[in-house]
Amino acid sequence: MRFDIVTLFPDFFASPLRSGLLGKALAKGIAEVQLTNPRDFAIDRHHRVDDEPYGGGVGMLMKPEPIFAAVESLPVGHRREVILTTPQGETMNQRMFQEFATGYDQLVIICGHYEGVDERVLNLVTREVSLGDFVLTCGEIPALALLNGTIRLLPGTVGKEESLKTESFEAGLLDYPQYTRPPIFRHWAVPDVLLSGNHAEIARWRKQQQIQRTRDRRPDLYEKWLEESGKRGDGREANEVER
Repeated sequence: MRFDIVTLFPDFFASPLRSGLLGKALAKGIAEVQLTNPRDFAIDRHHRVDDEPYGGGVGMLMKPEPIFAAVESLPVGHRREVILTTPQGETMNQRMFQEFATGYDQLVIICGHYEGVDERVLNLVTREVSLGDFVLTCGEIPALALLNGTIRLLPGTVGKEESLKTESFEAGLLDYPQYTRPPIFRHWAVPDVLLSGNHAEIARWRKQQQIQRTRDRRPDLYEKWLEESGKRGDGREANEVER
């Protein structure tokens, strides 16, 4: 899968793209990341990529010409999404990453800066995404989160792909509590069920813990899960936790 990052600060990605699972996936050719600087496409001798907004206001806007030229210089994949990172976009979530990992061959990610981009840039964009309801200094931070969240779902990135199916948000629930050795640390003991060797009981306990943890910590997710469980007709586990 190909990722094209349109960024004024390519160096921002230097270390993350060499580190951890992300670096290994790129080294194995599971994914390819190309960095394109719109400043290289600026048309004036000072290579300006920003200017004052018409009508006045605080701050600067990214100019449309360098962004258009940068994106139009890229190859066009068969299944391509052109994404703008912006606080006004759709909030990233696990389902979005799953969609990107399975439904696209190429993601072009435009990293916003300053007070944003000239509105005409949206004529290039097929999707606006946000990391959350807050403002960051640069669009590279959500772009990196999108890269990481999508690439880790590509086949071959994670050693034990089965683990992807049980982690937080995959089933609409938070993850269950996990423990390792020693069985007792200070005065905290590992729950007896995890030491029992009864895999059916362990699976049941883990699911109940997921439901309870989601209900307590993320009521919004819990309500959504209840609704979807009801549609599927498998909401009995929630009733067991309530009892």
